[in-house]
Amino acid sequence: MKTVLITGANKSIGFETAKQLLGVGYYVYLGCRDLAKGEQAVKQLQSMGLNQVEPIVIDVDNIASIRAARGQIKALDVLINNAGISGGMPQSSTETEINVFRDVFETNFFGVVEVTQAFIDLLKQSAAPRIVNVTSGLGSLTCQSDPDYVHYQVKPVTYVTSKAAMNAYTIVLAYELRDTAFKVNAVDPCYTATDFNNHSGPGTVQDAAARVVKAAVLGPDGATGQFFSDDNAPETGISPW
Repeated sequence: MKTVLITGANKSIGFETAKQLLGVGYYVYLGCRDLAKGEQAVKQLQSMGLNQVEPIVIDVDNIASIRAARGQIKALDVLINNAGISGGMPQSSTETEINVFRDVFETNFFGVVEVTQAFIDLLKQSAAPRIVNVTSGLGSLTCQSDPDYVHYQVKPVTYVTSKAAMNAYTIVLAYELRDTAFKVNAVDPCYTATDFNNHSGPGTVQDAAARVVKAAVLGPDGATGQFFSDDNAPETGISPW
């Protein structure tokens, strides 16, 4: 049975991703900052007959928490870096306080790096390791520079820059692992109705999670070092960086 760790998985897209991967036979480590909320999410999944799941406390902002989570997991095939924050709205590049930048980057960028580094040794032991970094279409520098981009006017500065940084990390990581069995990709779940955006998005969590799952279960001929986004590139699904 293949195993997957999903950060920020006790609700929303992370929870639905866990549900869908359980449905195709994965064992899920359901990452959560609050154990009680994680246990509640696990009970909900178990009530659906999805039992190969356990909560793992992991706060991606806290290296001690990341290391403690690493100590609880003995084997891993898939890492999904899903946890993220928006930084609130509005966000101005000249007026947003620097501590907001630091908070958002701590979760959206540094957290991804630290979790990846903590679990890379386990992933290297897998026959088919996969890393999925859940990004945003707003993190595309190409799209953000294009006045014809559908979301051109949406520029929350801390969120945009943190996701662009994570995308750059994905490129480098995929390059370094290019001659291995790893598949490393960034996935935009697309504009989805969640607590994250006060349920303003038109997409469903089911469709969003399906995009993440698709990258998590890639076969040996699957792509690596790509930025998947149906919002940014509806015809091909491959977004410009």
